[in-house]
Amino acid sequence: MEELKFANEIKRKDRGKKVKRIQEWLSLQGAGPAPDSDFGPATETSVKRYQRKKGLPITGVVDKATFDLLVAPMQAAVKPIAPDGKSVGKLVVAYARQHLKQHPREIGGPNSGPWVRLYMNGLEGAGAPWCAGFACFVLKQAADTAGVAMPIVPSFGVDALAVSAKDRDRFIKGSSQNRRKVRPGALFLSAKDVPNDWSHVGIFVSASGESFTSIEGNTNDEGSFEGFEVCTRIRGWDKKDFIRI
Repeated sequence: MEELKFANEIKRKDRGKKVKRIQEWLSLQGAGPAPDSDFGPATETSVKRYQRKKGLPITGVVDKATFDLLVAPMQAAVKPIAPDGKSVGKLVVAYARQHLKQHPREIGGPNSGPWVRLYMNGLEGAGAPWCAGFACFVLKQAADTAGVAMPIVPSFGVDALAVSAKDRDRFIKGSSQNRRKVRPGALFLSAKDVPNDWSHVGIFVSASGESFTSIEGNTNDEGSFEGFEVCTRIRGWDKKDFIRI
């Protein structure tokens, strides 16, 4: 995974994407300047403060030991889970919770930062909403762990996920009669008022009467489909369709 690769030491006067990534991780951990891809005095000071906090040699140079600590949250999120006979759906929920624990979120602008690039295969920016990227990344982890093929064709587009689910007879139309068919690890789709059009996707965790619990990316505490983090939400069943996993 590109976001977790360490190529060489990064230091004062360096420029480019590798510097931006360090600045992003410093900011995500509360110790960094604004990401501008320029390793200047502010970045060097931030690195030294981070190294002091973590008990590392205070050099101001990002060596492998410093880098590994900076990206440790992502390493923890992608760590393989023992299958232990779990279904793909249960593994989806387990991986989603593992990501949630590390609080993935944007940094440096809408749909930007290392977490977004992880879920979007390197893409980021205004044209890269990442709710589907997050859901498919977690689903792929679960499928790989279970040793099975992906149940749907992965996509960064919510509508494309629905089409794939229909093609593979995994689409569950939202209705009170169909709720019993929805199992943990299913994907929920937020339907628009226009037929065959959906705005958001997340992971169904559990049901509770007239609502259900989800874990989803590109959302926030207000439930926006254009949010900035991975979080858990309580959703109503209204205008929700599902993809059976």
